[in-house]
Amino acid sequence: MKENVLDLLMYLFENYIYDEPENQPDRESLSDSLEEAGFSSGEIERAFHWLDELAEQRLSPELTSFSDHPVRLYSDDEVRRLDVDARGFITYLENVGVLDAGRREVVIDRLVALDAEDVGIEEVKWVVLMVLFNQPGQEANYAWMEDLMFDEDRELKH
Repeated sequence: MKENVLDLLMYLFENYIYDEPENQPDRESLSDSLEEAGFSSGEIERAFHWLDELAEQRLSPELTSFSDHPVRLYSDDEVRRLDVDARGFITYLENVGVLDAGRREVVIDRLVALDAEDVGIEEVKWVVLMVLFNQPGQEANYAWMEDLMFDEDRELKH
């Protein structure tokens, strides 16, 4: 049995979305394949719901800011779920231009929606990659993030 919804989302991303975006199976056959891979029907439904909400956010109008450098204050629930390294990494991605304020909010929303108690940098990386993949016009940021994730020798420069 797999551990959680993020594991399922990563499995989907690596096996269905990333490699073959134009040949996506229907939900029923995909659900059957995921059950065969060891995921529970509850996890599958939660993952589909997570993806549906991500797709809805793609259609949302751009969030605008009244400041060039908006400050993000995390709620108590966000602080409890996102460890200090995860929050720092989100800030880093915003500072280097990979995330803007609107996409930062989508990432935080999707991280909290994972319903995990402890979210660290690895989870943030995967969710950022999925959010950028889902956002039109973010190909360069997606490629940068992909390089960061899969280049073991690359160091973060703060």
